[in-house]
Amino acid sequence: MNSCQSILEAIGNTPLVKLNKVTGGSPVNLFAKLEFMNPSGSVKDRMALFIIEEAERQGFLKPGGTIVENSSGNTGAALATIAAIKGYRCIITIPDKMSQEKIDLLRSFGAEVVVTPTAVSADSPESYYSVARRIAKETPNSYYPDQYNNPKNIEAHYRTTGPEIWEQTEGEIDTFVCGIGTGGTLSGAGRFLKEKKPEVQNIAIDPIGSVFYDYYKTGKLPEPNVYKVEGIGEDYLVKAVDFDIIDEIIQVNDRDSFLMARRLCKEEGLFAGGSSGSAVSGALDWVKSKADPGNVVVVLPDSGSRYLSKFHRDEWMEEFGFL
Repeated sequence: MNSCQSILEAIGNTPLVKLNKVTGGSPVNLFAKLEFMNPSGSVKDRMALFIIEEAERQGFLKPGGTIVENSSGNTGAALATIAAIKGYRCIITIPDKMSQEKIDLLRSFGAEVVVTPTAVSADSPESYYSVARRIAKETPNSYYPDQYNNPKNIEAHYRTTGPEIWEQTEGEIDTFVCGIGTGGTLSGAGRFLKEKKPEVQNIAIDPIGSVFYDYYKTGKLPEPNVYKVEGIGEDYLVKAVDFDIIDEIIQVNDRDSFLMARRLCKEEGLFAGGSSGSAVSGALDWVKSKADPGNVVVVLPDSGSRYLSKFHRDEWMEEFGFL
């Protein structure tokens, strides 16, 4: 019988689909890697499973233990899925700017959710990073994956996402475009693709308000600002970003991100999240400056189902001046 022994075996091997309408007649061959088709609905399944199974092998996570992590929602859902199957308790800290759908999803998988303020510095005791670390320290037999600084995050995508893209494109990839949050997908898959074909261009997409763009361009860490797109960008430098393999970082604003996500749904039939809109919008901005952009692969990290109360509603878009 051709079946999976559990849903965890269904992680990865996501489709690569050509985008035909949002390119607006451009000659670019733009292909979307549909990571929202992973079991828990996002690219984070790959990293979460890899990190948890490594922790089990190394004895950091023992039977009956507790997984504690800070998340913008998608990693939390991935970890909660894994915890449900493997029998772990799961506690996720999440900033209050995240959608209600994400919070409800985490609780549906059995996770305990701790909501923290968004508008605080990363080193504030109230930040979702600090609260997760404190809970992990205070909870016996707990494991803190630390996705933002764990090198296994990068390795997961080096071993899975990168090889999949290489095989799906039969090596005929010229540009890899990916939003930058923890940095794992871009750093891992991007490194693999450059090792296979050094002339591949790795393009990072960063929301305006995040720190990565200014740091990459100037070497200085700017003051972060609040932005509404979820799942990409950061307000401090994380260790899972390999700036050495990045060829360019492009900034995308909230409005362009959300409008493109809505276009992906209405024109391509892809119910994509806001960070997917950021990635496609940034990819199209980049190819406009290229005479022959070749074959471009862009990662769509999560689904629009997690944002039905936000940018997929005209009322919400109008409230914040995006329509």
